Amino acid sequence: MFLPNIPTPDEVLDKAFRRAKKAAARVRTSKIHRQKKSKRIEEVRVQTACQVIRETFEGILKETPHVEELPMFYQDYIDVAVGVDQFKKSMGALNWANGVLEKLQNQYTHRIRRSPPENAAQIRRAAFGRIASVVNRIGDELDFLNYSRQMLRNVPTVDPEATTAVIAGFPNVGKSTMLRQITNAEPEVADYPFTTKGIQIGHMERRWQKYQIIDTPGLLDRPVQEMNQIELNAMVALEHLADLILFVFDPSQTSGFPVENQVNLYWEIKQIFRNIPVLCIFNKMDLVEDEENVKYIEEHINTEDEVLMVSASEGSGISRIIEKLEEFNRQFQNDMGNNG
Repeated sequence: MFLPNIPTPDEVLDKAFRRAKKAAARVRTSKIHRQKKSKRIEEVRVQTACQVIRETFEGILKETPHVEELPMFYQDYIDVAVGVDQFKKSMGALNWANGVLEKLQNQYTHRIRRSPPENAAQIRRAAFGRIASVVNRIGDELDFLNYSRQMLRNVPTVDPEATTAVIAGFPNVGKSTMLRQITNAEPEVADYPFTTKGIQIGHMERRWQKYQIIDTPGLLDRPVQEMNQIELNAMVALEHLADLILFVFDPSQTSGFPVENQVNLYWEIKQIFRNIPVLCIFNKMDLVEDEENVKYIEEHINTEDEVLMVSASEGSGISRIIEKLEEFNRQFQNDMGNNG
C-alpha cells in the first residue's frame, strides 16, 4: 500500500546504462561534427545515466507518503512492522543519492566538455564508476525498502468516518468467525491459535450509518513490552481505531486458555484503554459444559452492562451484537452532539 516497486542496485544501474547507450546511439546518427560528436556521445551517456537513476529514486520518494503526515494508526503500524526510524533513514538515503548524482552529472559533463576528444571516453568510464559506487552504497537501504514493501503491502485501509468496533481477546476464541458473521469480511478461520496474522476489517451499513469491525490478532495475557509483533499489531488497532472494544471470552475453554487468564487480559485491556468502552461477549456458548466457568467470568469482570451470550459459529446472538453496536452509535453521536 505504501511503497511502489523497489529495484535492486543492479536493476537500477542496468536500466540507467542501457538507456545511456541508446541515447548515445541516437547522437552517433546525428549530423554533428566528428570531433564534437565523440565528446557529445560521452556527455549524453553520463547525463542520461544520472537522470534515469534520479528519476527512479524521485518516483519512489513521490509515491511514498511521508510517515509524519500519516494518521497515527499508520505511523504506529509501520513502526511495529518495520521500524519508523529505519524507514525514514532508508528514504533519506534516496535523497542523498540524488543529491550526489546531480553533482556528479554536472562535474563530469563539464570535464568532458573541457577535455580533448580522445579523453572523453575515459572520463565517462570514471563517471560510470562513481555512479555505480553511489547506487551500491545505498544497496542496504534499497533492500530494506523492498522488505518494508512486502511487510506493508497488506496494511488495512481504514475508514475514519465509520463507527469502529475492535474485536479483542485470546487466540482461537472465535473473533474471526464473529467478524465474518457480523460483516461481509472473509477472514481465514481455523481451529488453531494465531490464525489471524494481521488486522482484518469488515464493513456493514445500518440505517445509513457505516460500521467498521476490526478483528485483531489474538492477545496473550502478558505485559505490552513482552508482546510479539502479531500482538503489537492488535494493540495499535485498539489504541488508534477503537470507538468500542468487543472483548470476546471463551467460557468453554476450547481455545486452550483458562477463564482466569482471559479475565486477567480483560482487565489489562480495560486498564490500558480506560477511555474506550468495552462490550463483553461470551462466545462458544454451545460448547460450554461447565457453567462454573460462566459464573467465574461474570463475577470477576464486574460489569453493570449487559453481557452477550453468543455462538458465532452457529450465528446465534449475532443480531444482538449488531443491535448493541447501533445503540452504542446512537449514544456516541448524542454525546458528540452535546459536547459540540
